[in-house]
Amino acid sequence: MQIVFLLLILALLPTCASAQTLPPAPDGVIIEQNLDYLEPGREEKLDLYLPANRKPEERSPAVVIIHGGGWTLGDKAARREFNVGTNLALNGYVCISVNYMLKAENRWPTNLHDCKNAVRFLRANAGRYQIDGDHIGVIGGSAGGHLALMVAYTDGITELEPTQPYPNESSRVQAVVDMYGITNLSTRMSVDENGNPTKPRNTSSSLVQGAFESNPDGWNLASPVHHLSPKSPPTLILHGTKDTTVNLGQSEELAAALAKHGVEHELVIIEGVGHTFDLENWGRKPLPYDLRPKVIGFFDKHLKTSGQKQENK
Repeated sequence: MQIVFLLLILALLPTCASAQTLPPAPDGVIIEQNLDYLEPGREEKLDLYLPANRKPEERSPAVVIIHGGGWTLGDKAARREFNVGTNLALNGYVCISVNYMLKAENRWPTNLHDCKNAVRFLRANAGRYQIDGDHIGVIGGSAGGHLALMVAYTDGITELEPTQPYPNESSRVQAVVDMYGITNLSTRMSVDENGNPTKPRNTSSSLVQGAFESNPDGWNLASPVHHLSPKSPPTLILHGTKDTTVNLGQSEELAAALAKHGVEHELVIIEGVGHTFDLENWGRKPLPYDLRPKVIGFFDKHLKTSGQKQENK
């Protein structure tokens, strides 16, 4: 009976893309929740974070925020996404936190197309939201970190670009922050309780079909490290040493590949911290050090013009 009751409760839960409600916006931030950004009929929405009290002629850089959840779960209104969105908006950024395709039958590459359409949405609505369309970044955690890197590194790859609803807008971003994301599906490892790698995880994936041995091209196509070039955008990577979900080696492999291609990057390794931290906390406790100056400083360097930097001092 308990199982039946639980199934009935789950059936009654909202089926829209966001069942979560955001906390009240802090002073200095305006939030608009559950806005359309995809084709008509799509249930996935976005949450918009705006800096308050901007001058009418002021244009702000923008950042797309991509949630995690193993490509199958998660929500744009989760605690980490709210933390990132409010902190960036307080520092002069227009942000959108997006939901994307999670359904198994057409999860990949629709999820990536959705995230690229989020970038295009910002450019298509630059006038409406006072956005500097030449300076757009992307940030994500875990599976969202993977998708953020794919957005950043696969600009112009035809099969990974959406065709609608913004065919005349670019998906290119000028900077990316990866928070403990998967960077190479075929080299991902299972880990023990201390974050030490134990065995490969290339026999199955919730992103692409089949094992690596039967579908190497598909696994490589979905892996950020296979799309790097000297023209890839600057990259900031954040990872904890005790991550039991995504092994630290994923971020180390990405950093080494970026160095090989001469791409500006930084890998920040946080001792004693596991998965799903935001810019300030992990497990509802403060991080060993505040990541806000690091992330905001990175975006300021690559997305703000000199005039914008002066205005936010």
